[in-house]
Amino acid sequence: MYDMGLDALRLSISWSRLIPSGRGPVNLKGLRFYKNLIQELKTHGIEPQVTLHHNDLPQALEDEYGGWINRKIIGDFTAFGDVCFKEFGNAVKFWSTINEPNIVAWVGYDLGSGPPSHCSPPFGMVNCSKGNSSTEPYIALHNMLLAHASTARLYKQKYKASVIHTYISMVP
Repeated sequence: MYDMGLDALRLSISWSRLIPSGRGPVNLKGLRFYKNLIQELKTHGIEPQVTLHHNDLPQALEDEYGGWINRKIIGDFTAFGDVCFKEFGNAVKFWSTINEPNIVAWVGYDLGSGPPSHCSPPFGMVNCSKGNSSTEPYIALHNMLLAHASTARLYKQKYKASVIHTYISMVP
């Protein structure tokens, strides 16, 4: 990237790699991996642009309460964001919370062709063994929007003042 003259990289921090159970202790190997990656990018003048969720919800949260279709996800996602902002915020200026939430909801909770593969006939494109395509996509997307708002609010209240020229968004 450096040799090519690139000056930015959009990357995602895997929630499952950083906090395997979705909440609780941080995986120190995962933390070190991302710190090293971000530092190496910065050393070469490449600005990291970090996305917190790119279709990799910890399986433990899906198993425990259904992931994005349960409001508990809002607190867990905000806590994950808090860890990321605290650990990487001094080196990252540009944050995105959730990559393409509309696609996550449509593919994962309506068509069933992406994780967590929820769907119901006649909408699903696969064998629909669980889910409700008439309601779950809307519930999941609603909770993603609330999780984005909660995480963005946390960032603005707790971290933004300590970093110059920051930006937080949701990738449409």
